[in-house]
Amino acid sequence: MVQGTINGYGERCGNADLTAIIPILALKMDKDCISRENLERLQNLSRFISETANVPPVNSRPFVGKSAFAHKGGVHVNAIMKNPMAYEHISSELVGNKRRVIVSEQSGKSNIEYKAKELGVDLGKDGAAGYQIVTSIKDLEDYGFEFDAAEGSLKLIMEKLTDQFVPHFELESFRVVVEKDKERPCYSHAMIKIRMGNKTEITSAEGEGPVSALDNALRKALATTFPQVDDMHLVDFKVRVIDGMDGTDAKVRVLIESWDENNIFSTIGVSEDIIEASWQALADSFQYKLSLDNKNKAK
Repeated sequence: MVQGTINGYGERCGNADLTAIIPILALKMDKDCISRENLERLQNLSRFISETANVPPVNSRPFVGKSAFAHKGGVHVNAIMKNPMAYEHISSELVGNKRRVIVSEQSGKSNIEYKAKELGVDLGKDGAAGYQIVTSIKDLEDYGFEFDAAEGSLKLIMEKLTDQFVPHFELESFRVVVEKDKERPCYSHAMIKIRMGNKTEITSAEGEGPVSALDNALRKALATTFPQVDDMHLVDFKVRVIDGMDGTDAKVRVLIESWDENNIFSTIGVSEDIIEASWQALADSFQYKLSLDNKNKAK
């Protein structure tokens, strides 16, 4: 008998993690302990328990973690394109997971080609655009971007570099005001002006903070033309100081994770101004959501 819990959740040091033990018993020791169909639901179960417990998933968790089947180095990716078993001890689909190829400063052309195919970006017949994308990605990562955690923004950048990006909206300007008095906590008001084709929308909204106010104003501006934006919700919002030596003038990295009923996706922004970085990530999340909807309609 094995005593444990899904994700190993428990008091103090936790319990044995059944998301690791079950695949080991079934796939490594050939024990008849779970049906193949249920084994393929393991990652979904792990995520459901994480969401219910309100504990972020651990990316490094064996079998079901987001990074369990991740590949980064160019030579590494080139090898798995030829023979996945050279680096993967099992097929990721057996436990409901999927292979991830990460694009970063260590990327080579193989990473870009694999990722472009996965994201539906056409690199052309000879793949010449791959070299330009590799160079641009490395320059952006030197500036502070990290695309291994923001595949939504990565897809948009690849489309821009190959002249395939069609913006659903373009920013004309925005203004954010943060107000506080002794009678009430801080609240924010945002006014935004965007262009959609020949149409210009100017809207304003309040929020619990400047990013919340911008989010509400952008949704309001897009809602008439793209009502599906109401299906998208914020899952996580992270701010990281890239180099703290400059104090409050330091460059910051903002990561936004969003979800709709079918997808979870992440976007990124980097700037010395936290509002600007937040806007970059926020705008990308809406552009990516709308591009996903267009792709699904085409199917």
